[in-house]
Amino acid sequence: MNPQIAYLLNLSIQQIQSGRLQDAEQNLQKVIKLEPKNADAFSFLSIVFAYRMDYEAALIFIEKSILFDPKNSHSYNNKGNILKELGRLNEAFQSYKKSIHILSSNPEPYNNLGNLQQDLGQYHESLSSYETAIKLNPNYVEAYSNKGNALEKIGRYDESIKMYQLALNLKPDYIDAWLNMGMVLNKLKKFNEALGCCDTAISLNSNYPLAWTKKGIILNENGYHLEALQFHDKAVSIDPNRAESWADRASCLIDLKRYEEAINSYQKAQQNGKGFDFLYGDLIYAKLHIAFWDGLNSEIDEVSKGILADKKVINPFKLFSISDSLDLANQSAKIWVQTKYPEKNNFSSLKKQRHSRVRIGYFSADFRSHPVSLLTAELFKLHDRESFEIYAFSCMDAESNDEMRVKLKNRFDHFVEIQGLADLDAVELVRKYEIDIAVDLGGHTQFAPTGIMSYRVAPIQVNYLGFPGTMGAKYMDYIIADKILIPEQYQKSYQEKIVYLPDSYMVDDSERMPSQKIFTRSDFGLPANDFIFCCFNNGYKFNKKIIESWSRILLAAKDSVLWLSKNNDSFNRNIVSEFEKLGIPECRLIFASRVDSMADHLSRYSLADLFLDTSPFNAHSTAVDALKGGVPLITCPGENFASRVAASLLNALSLPECITSSLEEYENLAIELALDSEKLINLKKKLCKNVETEALFNTERFTKNIEKAYREMYRRYLDDRPLDHIYVNKNSVNNFH
Repeated sequence: MNPQIAYLLNLSIQQIQSGRLQDAEQNLQKVIKLEPKNADAFSFLSIVFAYRMDYEAALIFIEKSILFDPKNSHSYNNKGNILKELGRLNEAFQSYKKSIHILSSNPEPYNNLGNLQQDLGQYHESLSSYETAIKLNPNYVEAYSNKGNALEKIGRYDESIKMYQLALNLKPDYIDAWLNMGMVLNKLKKFNEALGCCDTAISLNSNYPLAWTKKGIILNENGYHLEALQFHDKAVSIDPNRAESWADRASCLIDLKRYEEAINSYQKAQQNGKGFDFLYGDLIYAKLHIAFWDGLNSEIDEVSKGILADKKVINPFKLFSISDSLDLANQSAKIWVQTKYPEKNNFSSLKKQRHSRVRIGYFSADFRSHPVSLLTAELFKLHDRESFEIYAFSCMDAESNDEMRVKLKNRFDHFVEIQGLADLDAVELVRKYEIDIAVDLGGHTQFAPTGIMSYRVAPIQVNYLGFPGTMGAKYMDYIIADKILIPEQYQKSYQEKIVYLPDSYMVDDSERMPSQKIFTRSDFGLPANDFIFCCFNNGYKFNKKIIESWSRILLAAKDSVLWLSKNNDSFNRNIVSEFEKLGIPECRLIFASRVDSMADHLSRYSLADLFLDTSPFNAHSTAVDALKGGVPLITCPGENFASRVAASLLNALSLPECITSSLEEYENLAIELALDSEKLINLKKKLCKNVETEALFNTERFTKNIEKAYREMYRRYLDDRPLDHIYVNKNSVNNFH
């Protein structure tokens, strides 16, 4: 080799390593002038542009390098890395395979292939790749650490920690191994040890932002939000251009309900990096909380495209606020499960047990003053104890003075606290109770027991109530629904088999009644004589389309106001601004503060005339409350579960006239009821009569129906029959497929 070329190549390597990318690029261009087909120069140039995150340019240079030296294993390995960054995962996979084919003794492409397989959710395959890399190079510390990451994904935490320890034995100052081990220890509920790993990493390099970020994540997940924010602030101060630091800081701010600051952090994450896991969805959800809709349409388009491309763009619960597409809901749930809660096989298969009473285990983080418990409290009490033994597995503590928690503890045969246990330990404990049917009341919501379900704690696992859609997980066998929520033609879009209850999937506590307090409109700042539209939904269910619809209603019904929940100050300010743009002055919006007593809340509903449902994410528990409080509700159902709940409730109350088939029909009905007092009075009378006589609020009837479903699930299991949809008939014990 020309000595000058050799000198320039070596110099450029040193410059790349020291971060002097401009100098390196200039020297490599000199090499190319001297030798236009120098493969090494093009390869090093690709590294320069990869460091700049200009992956398109990096790909051009690495392809030129391969053109001039097609037998270079390292170039194909680098090409795989670049393609992975560009999201072209299948091509990256082939590039790593080509690298291995050229030089099977090179451990690096095996390690990188393992990383790609992890991204694809192929965790067991990735273990094989790492093992080959380690066999070729027993001192390959990165491969040990990456293998630890794969083991963590499939719940083999003890083995994962051993891999990190092996990496640290070889390289005690390997910061990423310390941090990865800390995250696993946190999952094992070893909080202090987890923080200790982060502290070690910080002591090794106090200017490494990821070390501060990881400690912030661990603190935040354990409820120390303000303390966590200080560590996230430190991370972004060290490197303001690191996108992940801004995103993790934003998540912490969301938990602190500081939405505007969170949006700013998410936007900085977007500006500084490629789209990484679930960022778009998190940003959209933060915006929805405060009715800040700037740029939302393009972000929603990106989410839809991302889901269809099998990318990690949104949590499936957050998707319900922006789309009623069943296909998107199904696919986003599958992506979420594959990423966060893949099916695990740490435990042996469950042995078939036949119990004299079917053991039903309800799993929830919401056994406290929460809508899920407010609705289900009487169900647990009414279960037939001759046929069923009822367990609660509580995934989260409640406040010491939480009245609902006290009530619930007396409504189960067994109330088991598992909130302090790692998922593995919780599964080991739960399996000792030999639960026949595990009912997940949380799904893909915060602190839910999905991780526990992924290990298979019971032979039958059911998705019910807390998550309004498919969980996308093969380990969830059934979803409780009804024919309004999931018409038969939509079954294919659900991973679970459908259990069709005859009335509505919704349950309520019949003991939960309005108080005897007599409220006046003036008590809540409502006009004495105007028509009162209301919607007490959370802010994330509002959107520009529904606000435009409501504005048309308010403009037509001139003597009317809209009564909304006081979600947060930013939401109130922004929603007022949006209405004013549409010709609705602030004086026609009344914000309702929270009242401490649920009974009083139900009682004050009587002051309203008509509840306007949101779309695509319907009112759920708020719709139950409105109807129970004597306020008619109108809805326009969509395609997926979350957008059909209100229609399900109205159907079970025999009020089909309140279910519209288009937004235009919805608006016309709202206007007609506001202007025709006699029609509204007749509708209210019918509602009040049907609340007493129809199925929706008949908790005993609901309990018997869901017990029929449980019995049929159990029979099918004992008889070794395959899973299938279950239809519960109103008049007989079974009428099943």
